[in-house]
Amino acid sequence: MSENVYVGDAPTEAALDAGWIMGHFKAPDDPRHNEAVEIKWGVHEAGDRRAAWVRGEERQALLVLVSGRFRMEFPGRDVVLSEQGQYVIWGKGVDHSWEAEEPSVVMTVRWPSVPGYRVPETAAG
Repeated sequence: MSENVYVGDAPTEAALDAGWIMGHFKAPDDPRHNEAVEIKWGVHEAGDRRAAWVRGEERQALLVLVSGRFRMEFPGRDVVLSEQGQYVIWGKGVDHSWEAEEPSVVMTVRWPSVPGYRVPETAAG
């Protein structure tokens, strides 16, 4: 039964895989492998912003503010998260981008975990 329990450290593990700690991209024998959901622990300095807008998103997402001040940009609307625990959810097909207005930590959950989807190396995820 203990093989079904995994204890990790999000900040440490996130640094190894562009922030992602769960998803289809983890090895199949890793308890963090999951084809239904992806989870990211994002640590951002003030002024960090997405290199390019996500267009034609294939997944749904939830972003929760852990600390800092973080702005999500959507066509015609910006959402500023400034209190711990505030969150925003967006659906399939919603174009978006983001900027850390202060040093920020956010947790993002996306579903489903889409094989083959990857942000270009020149863009931050």
